[in-house]
Amino acid sequence: MTYRYRMATVFLLGFFIDCINIFMPVVALPRITAELGASNASSAWVGNAYILGLTLVIPLSPWLAGRWGARRMLTASMLAFSLAVWACGQAASFEQLLGWRLVQGMAGGLLIPVGQAMAFNLFQGEERARVSTLVMAVALIAPALSPMLGGMIVDHSSWRWVFHANIPLSLLAAALCWCWVRDAPAQALSPTSVTTRLSAPLRPDIWGLLLISAALACALLGMSLYGAGQEGVTVLLCLAAGAVFGGLYLRHGRQTDNAIVDLRLLKSPRLRVSILVYYAVPGIFTGVNLLNIFYLQDSLQLRAETTGMFMLVYACGALVAMVLGGRVYGRMGAPRLFLTGMLLHSLGIACLVMVDSTADMGMLVAAYGLMGLGGGMGANTAQTTALLDFDGQDTHQASVLWNINRQMAFSVGAAALLMVFNLLLHRMDMVRAYRLTFALAALAGLAPILQLRTLRPQKAFYA
Repeated sequence: MTYRYRMATVFLLGFFIDCINIFMPVVALPRITAELGASNASSAWVGNAYILGLTLVIPLSPWLAGRWGARRMLTASMLAFSLAVWACGQAASFEQLLGWRLVQGMAGGLLIPVGQAMAFNLFQGEERARVSTLVMAVALIAPALSPMLGGMIVDHSSWRWVFHANIPLSLLAAALCWCWVRDAPAQALSPTSVTTRLSAPLRPDIWGLLLISAALACALLGMSLYGAGQEGVTVLLCLAAGAVFGGLYLRHGRQTDNAIVDLRLLKSPRLRVSILVYYAVPGIFTGVNLLNIFYLQDSLQLRAETTGMFMLVYACGALVAMVLGGRVYGRMGAPRLFLTGMLLHSLGIACLVMVDSTADMGMLVAAYGLMGLGGGMGANTAQTTALLDFDGQDTHQASVLWNINRQMAFSVGAAALLMVFNLLLHRMDMVRAYRLTFALAALAGLAPILQLRTLRPQKAFYA
């Protein structure tokens, strides 16, 4: 195996581990909250804590890789990840679980942007689109298998093994990082390659990191508290603080040459629209799927294993969409594929509105099939399109921005829909609250349509 495919393998394995740690614990949330005495509304923080850990450390990854060397940093990150998932499975309280999920996210977040940038810089032109297809294949396999496997673990053992099961994979990733990854300058391909630039790292933008982390944490906390039924000053203060920190970071980013997240890259319509679509499709799906798991298990009394198997239907639809989308990307173009994906995805969510008993299995299959078709097409097109305008070090900076938003899309989608659901629950019965939340989610999934007209063939937008 050539070096570039070894590097791609390391990145894809890390990406797979990241994906299963987003989707596998979801199916166990009803058992986790019941055993540890947490509310359903608080359950989203099992995911949010992991996402916040990723968000906190992803911008620091290029500096750490340059200071310690990519090989040592990536290996250490996977070893720390192994320790964190073991501790998650040993948690004696909900607070302990959230704390270790934060550490787990911080450990995992070191591999993804560095690995993606290093792998993508080894593939140019159309070859990069092929790597994007492999990335989406991993993003398809992980959500397909992990909920079903997680459901089997929960039904036949304990939710704790949902976390312990990650240890062999993370140890394998650590071994491959140590054996395969090369440090700069040995793997430098050009004077502008990411590895060359990583060999002389700039001082990290700690102030910017604190501002953007505080903004995201306050916004998620405010939405979660409101969704849990708390109203008044506390919620308003959290949301206001999030807006203030966000505004401070925008000003800081304009005045700093090495801002932790380079927002100037959003001048690229391809990256900007891809980010919006990721919030509208995978992000909203994360929230819809989380709510539907509680609905199916708590209201319709389906087993966790049965609930998880619907993701296989989703995966089949996503696989078909991914293969077709990859073949026609050049002929149809990103705007048409984005539009088709969003329409199919929202139609699938709308099907969930009509599910009210275990007799509606056909409608559930149709819903997950359509969501899979739309999700696979939308996400694959976004992954292929997002970084097309960048190369060299700009690929790394764009990868940081892309991965932060990709992770936050999952967390924001879950927090926002839980907030909407719990708000509606105060005004109507549970079944009607689920249905109306799904209907609103279907509409929200179409929000980026007006931005598609900005996608025109252009070269560089980030200068």
